[in-house]
Amino acid sequence: MSAETVVQGIDLARHYEVKRGMFAGHATVKALAGASFELKAGKTLAVVGESGCGKSTLARLVTLIEKPTSGRLLIDGADVTAAEGETLRKLRQEVQIVFQDPYGSLNPRKKVGTIIEEPVVINTKESAPARRERAEAMMARVGLRPEHYARYPHMFSGGQRQRIAVARALMLRPRMLVADEPVSALDVSIQAQVLNLLMDLQEELDLAYLFISHDLSVVRLIADEVMVMYLGRPVEQGARDAIFERPAHPYTRALLASTPAVDPKHRGQRIALKGELPSPLDPPPGCAFHRRCPHATKICAEERPALAPHDGRQIACHHAATIG
Repeated sequence: MSAETVVQGIDLARHYEVKRGMFAGHATVKALAGASFELKAGKTLAVVGESGCGKSTLARLVTLIEKPTSGRLLIDGADVTAAEGETLRKLRQEVQIVFQDPYGSLNPRKKVGTIIEEPVVINTKESAPARRERAEAMMARVGLRPEHYARYPHMFSGGQRQRIAVARALMLRPRMLVADEPVSALDVSIQAQVLNLLMDLQEELDLAYLFISHDLSVVRLIADEVMVMYLGRPVEQGARDAIFERPAHPYTRALLASTPAVDPKHRGQRIALKGELPSPLDPPPGCAFHRRCPHATKICAEERPALAPHDGRQIACHHAATIG
């Protein structure tokens, strides 16, 4: 399997100007405040964290739906942040996305064949017979039958609709697929089928996956590397087994401890987090996690820790060496 780097993010940030209120003026929300990663062909990087941590913002940047406020994004070595026109259009084809909700991401007024062929219609001059042949081949690859081509989305189950969405995303033969909570809206019995499909397609097509999820049991199954985010920044980043077997950051430990596990070996002692996720409009000084952390000291409230190597992964914690 190829070890070629498909996508690289370097200190990516995305800020939004929002209005505080009628008389309070504007404020800057740092939805993503500096994330770096490298994703290779045939590998999966999972991004995890609570709602509001910056996962979906990162997905929008990687899929070129939005541009970063700062930092660099490289696709196949080309700097997307500087690309324009035809170059940008071609780079967009390299990265496709599968959204969370298979009920909302498909146009109910269009037949399945039209939905799957749409990216090819927009981006190529391929003939209608060639498009149909390619669409039917892709449908077969994701487990759909030829007769499904002329049906409408409401005639399918949630799992089948997500298969349609996957087929549409792969029609342009992308190098990378961004999966934004792709199974969270599905019944548990269907989730495993869709995950197995994604893993089979990755092996067959040598795809790179950016997998956005809050479900750590799913992440443990599919990821090669994991990036744990908190309030717009990575707090722990490294190989899946290192993070799941020896979580180092207090926030990662709390996330893993709150995840139900059938296997007793994977059950950890419950860790109750104090308080709630701070508002990105008014982030705390120092380490963003210090007000909820059982190990916080004075330095945590004053100085933000940078990501640094620790025990085979990167971690942003002043006390990483002493709380392990």
